[in-house]
Formats: sequence, C-alpha cells, structure tokens
Amino acid sequence: MADVKFLGLWYSPFSHRVEWALKIKGVEYEFIEQDLQNKSPLLLESNPIHKKIPVLIHNGKSICESMVIVEYIDETFEGPSILPKDPYDRALARFWVKFLEDQVAAVGKTIFLKGEEQEKAKKEACEMLKILENELKDKKYFVGDKFGFADIGANVLAIWLGVFEEASGVPLVTSENYPNLYAWRNEYCNQNKEYLPSRDELLAHFQARFPAKAK
Repeated sequence: MADVKFLGLWYSPFSHRVEWALKIKGVEYEFIEQDLQNKSPLLLESNPIHKKIPVLIHNGKSICESMVIVEYIDETFEGPSILPKDPYDRALARFWVKFLEDQVAAVGKTIFLKGEEQEKAKKEACEMLKILENELKDKKYFVGDKFGFADIGANVLAIWLGVFEEASGVPLVTSENYPNLYAWRNEYCNQNKEYLPSRDELLAHFQARFPAKAK
C-alpha cells in the first residue's frame, strides 16, 4: 500500500481541496495537523520554499500547492476522475481555477479588512462574483455535468464564504444578488457533506477573529 501523508489544517479551504480529492479517490492517508505559529520540522523540510500547507507526501516525495496536489492525486490514483476527460473541458477547468486563484484574495480582504481598503476590495470582489454568476447561468457546475476540478478550486466560495459572512457580519453572496452562485454554493454543500468539516466548528473557529462584531 502506498505511503501517503497529508500535512494540513482542518479549517483551511486549501487543505480541504486535497482532502476532498483523496477521499473521492478512496486513498488511505495519514493526516498530520499543523501549527502555523510553530511550524513542524516535517513541514519546513517538505515545503522549504513556501513553508506552508497543504503538503502531500507520497512514498517519501513531497508535492506542494493545493491544486497541483489535486492534479497529482487525479493522475496517480485510481478512482473517479476529477479533471474532465475532454481536453477542451480540462483546459476550461484549469482556466477557472487560475482565475479564482488570481481573484479570490479580494473576497478575503472584503471580509477581514476595514475602511477604504475594505471598500476597494469589495468592488474587486463584486466584479469577480459577477463573472462567476454569469458563468453559472443555466449550469449547476463550472465545467461538465458533475462536481470536479474547477468546483474544488472554487471551494472557498462554498461553505467557507458563508461562514466568513456570518462571523464577520459582511454579506456578499445572497440569493437576490447572485442567485446562480448562491445555488451552486448550496449544491456544493449539500452534495459534499461527507467531505466537509463541521460548519458549526468552522463558525466557532472564525468567530474568534471578529470579536468586535455586533451581537
């Protein structure tokens, strides 16, 4: 049996991308929770350049960056395909993942920053959300007829964004302003419950980041 270790954080959407891929493939693995305030020698040795999670260690070889790891898992282990079989659809899935990687930071800034910086980030986030809303028109998934690579890449917009919104009191995605994205988010959470962390536990964790939020 392959020796698979996974270094991550239970509350991280980036760790969840890897965990989702491992579980959908049925890969047995050892999860090693990390402490970013006191990084382990194994993490520093496995990812000496960025020194961050997630990291997959397969037969002693480390792979870094969440979506790179997801592709590696898809190509290495048997089980349901994560990337589409069709070359065009594969390219499309990679395009949306790249788009999200480049743009999603604005969502975090909208939630975690204040004042002028928050307002600037909110405008950027809304532009990104409008693009995604339009892409999901008459579609349940970003690419193809099932959840896959692009949806995993968008996972921060699923359960995590909802948790961030509730914890911070800053609403972004509602059924009124982004109905297609809102429907996709609900579908993601409903179909992937077995792969997701507890929403209540996530909310409790992130609420500690917003002590000044009005009750």
